[in-house]
Amino acid sequence: MKEHQLYINGEYTASTGNEWIDIINPATEEVISKTPKGTKEDVDRAVQAAVEAQKGWELTPNIERGKIVRQLGDRIEENRATFIDLLQEEQGKDYELASGEVDLAIDYFRYMSEWARRIEGEIVPSDRANENIFIYKKPIGVVGGIVPWNFPVFILARKVATALVTGCTIVLKPSQQTPNTAMEFTKIIHSMEEIPKGVYNVVTGTGSEIGNALASHKNVHMISMTGSVPAGTKVMEAAAQNITKVNLELGGKAPAIVTANADLDVAAENITTSRLANNGQACTNAERVYVHESVADELIEKLRHRFESLTIGDPRENKDADVGPLVSKDRLEEVEQMVKEAVNAGAKVEIGGERPDLEKGFFFKPTILTNVEHDMDIMQEEIFGPVIPVTTFKTLDEAIEKGNDTDYGLSSSVYTENMHEAMRVVNELKFGETFVNRENFEAVQGYHAGMRKSGLGGADGKHGMEDFLVTQVVYMQYKNDKQ
Repeated sequence: MKEHQLYINGEYTASTGNEWIDIINPATEEVISKTPKGTKEDVDRAVQAAVEAQKGWELTPNIERGKIVRQLGDRIEENRATFIDLLQEEQGKDYELASGEVDLAIDYFRYMSEWARRIEGEIVPSDRANENIFIYKKPIGVVGGIVPWNFPVFILARKVATALVTGCTIVLKPSQQTPNTAMEFTKIIHSMEEIPKGVYNVVTGTGSEIGNALASHKNVHMISMTGSVPAGTKVMEAAAQNITKVNLELGGKAPAIVTANADLDVAAENITTSRLANNGQACTNAERVYVHESVADELIEKLRHRFESLTIGDPRENKDADVGPLVSKDRLEEVEQMVKEAVNAGAKVEIGGERPDLEKGFFFKPTILTNVEHDMDIMQEEIFGPVIPVTTFKTLDEAIEKGNDTDYGLSSSVYTENMHEAMRVVNELKFGETFVNRENFEAVQGYHAGMRKSGLGGADGKHGMEDFLVTQVVYMQYKNDKQ
């Protein structure tokens, strides 16, 4: 069994603590590796290394940093099969999504490398004679990157590629449940002499210990964290001690609005994809369906037909498995409890609603619930599992109002062939993303950001890259011998 180490200042090193965390394959319930349960002292060492490395890294020409970031993508591609296998083993993704995530991470490093020559400042007119005003964009400094368990390869790329190309150094905290892919990536970093020691560091451990130590550290200049609302709240509280910038992508409760003018086959297909991607464990998953009452029965039947055709199993043993396990026993039990409470409140199980008959693994059957009310917990709280509640509406005003009635504001979708309906929904929904007649998944050149409790700041594209930069204004007066 592999026992990982921390990675600080270009070297593998033991933790100052003596505790370990077991990493469990959620499909087999077997322990597959161990990582150190890091300490505050480990974070201090990693941050100090990042601070020292920052001095030279930000002075490295942008184009050189860009070349290195692109090489990282190339090296992941060379080890693509290994990353896919590790991802399936530690997280439980089906083969198609695991390979897609790894490919997206490769693409992300390559895409972000191209921003190296595009980090631009401005020159603006001064009100004074013989003066120019220069606006510089500079790296924010040391970044604390907290990666979640649900997309451990892609979100690592999101944080590392952006930090490195902008001239920041990073201390990375992988999820305590899915660190194996991060440690495989660290091997690539370690093998590349072009990357100075201390630019990239990894401290494994729990969020309460390592996440808090990073967020509250006086020499960390931004915390980029992807995770739950409770975890994000604690990060903000810790970061407040030093007025540290926070970049947070948190939970979601994405509504899918299906009007009477929708292509119901398109809606059913894409809602199924959007609900069950990553076994229902993505913040952008479709979490609740509002369908016009005149087409509700037909849509539900089409959804049921698709759910019935899905196969459940260990994705490493069966590449054709559509649905894998939830990431942990705790997650399984929470999803199961949410369904039970909904049924007790009057919801009807159209399909699923229970664990499959398997000896091992944290599996839950893909589930459709009807007869749900808008104010039920199943419609208000993030499920993070393969369960979709469906309710009806009479008017588009009602659907928009209920769609917006949530603490979250990350993703949303609408299905309609009527342009006027689509534009109304797009303009009136209060979400960072709205997908029209397609599945819920963002593009690397877009901007992935939420409103309300779904987070602060964002990722991807120009605007995501700029979150890693600070602005310096220089007022440059000069002598003019002609005056």
